[in-house]
Amino acid sequence: MIIAGSDSSGGAGIQADIKTATCLGVYSMTALTAVTIQNTRGVKSVVPIPENEIYNQIIHTTKDIKPDA
Repeated sequence: MIIAGSDSSGGAGIQADIKTATCLGVYSMTALTAVTIQNTRGVKSVVPIPENEIYNQIIHTTKDIKPDA
């Protein structure tokens, strides 16, 4: 399970973690912690996901699919 923020430019955060997991041949379950507006030059904005919503993402997903790590 990947718990991370989103990087709209794709170079870091959950997008980069999913790429890494795919290269390692594993399935990616995710819980998003923040959404960013950014590019290679900088971060313009960060919108955090409320803690209860992060918790709910994890709990709801793991009721159906059990994470290995």
